[in-house]
Amino acid sequence: MNPCPVYERKSQTVFLFFICVRKHVTEQWQIWTGQNAARLCYVRSRDAGQTWSSLTDLTEQVIGEELKDWATFAVGPGHGVQLSSGRLVIPAYAFHITARCCRLPLPCWTVPQSLVFYSDNGGQRWHKGELIEGMKTGECQVAEVACQACDPVLYCNARTPCRCRAAALSTDQGLTFESPSSCKQLCEPPHGCQGSVVSFTPTTGLLEADGAEEPDTPAHEMTCLLNGENAPSAIRRSTVSWLLYSHPMDKRKRVDLGIYLNRSPLNEANWEHPWLLYEGPCSYSDLAVLQEAPAPLLFGCLFECGVNRACEEIAFQLFPFEDLQKDRVSCCSLEKQLKPKLKFN
Repeated sequence: MNPCPVYERKSQTVFLFFICVRKHVTEQWQIWTGQNAARLCYVRSRDAGQTWSSLTDLTEQVIGEELKDWATFAVGPGHGVQLSSGRLVIPAYAFHITARCCRLPLPCWTVPQSLVFYSDNGGQRWHKGELIEGMKTGECQVAEVACQACDPVLYCNARTPCRCRAAALSTDQGLTFESPSSCKQLCEPPHGCQGSVVSFTPTTGLLEADGAEEPDTPAHEMTCLLNGENAPSAIRRSTVSWLLYSHPMDKRKRVDLGIYLNRSPLNEANWEHPWLLYEGPCSYSDLAVLQEAPAPLLFGCLFECGVNRACEEIAFQLFPFEDLQKDRVSCCSLEKQLKPKLKFN
């Protein structure tokens, strides 16, 4: 369950992470009983997915004794990333048991918290980051945001039950995250939904059209309070990367898949109105960036969709950056400029 691949560039190895769960054991049962039934596993391929290794179970090695305080956990779903430092990062979340009565877990005090698993030696050994504190955060994805004159920042975008997304930043490559903030521009339907996020470097043409300078001079300079709104000092950061995010646009139900752009990733208020990729029932999605000069900048989106239900089909759509400037709509006002539905063979 919950597939989450990551590609290691040096060895050209794909690590496909997922969880294994005992048959007929639901997530809700694990939360109510506090008895975890999930295992952290992966397989790897060195020939672009033609063949795969046998399964490796990392549960004891990576989570260890802390597993007793997790009702259950999962990775992704979606994709992991390899940072510029070489670190491999797999997004994950756990239902953390924060209180017990007579040694029995209290479901109302079992809360979802996002985290990452990571490797610094090409996937030979894996470790666990700290749980994100301060807000209920579940399924998540991460993206590396390059900055001017300072180290990159790891951006985490997570599902919440609060009717909007949460974002958290890490300055130590995922070991710890600052307290998350609510993204009011990124609405959630009731009970939430998974979303996908990727970072990319805008081309010279995009920067010129945006009125920004080349990446070797300050672009999108802004003030970012990494330690919360009441922090005594602000960290001045100039971002080089932009972010792209996919998620159902409607506040009431999982319909109308939108693609959102943020040209100043450390400012959650800068998410632009989305471009409507698919009209109709939709659910989980996963984004990818195709950025190899001199080829044009392209994006890919794999997503669940259908005519009557969101899980009827899995579709894939390629689109250029220019499409993001077309027919943008406001998911808050619901004044939609509808596009034709995609057709599938």
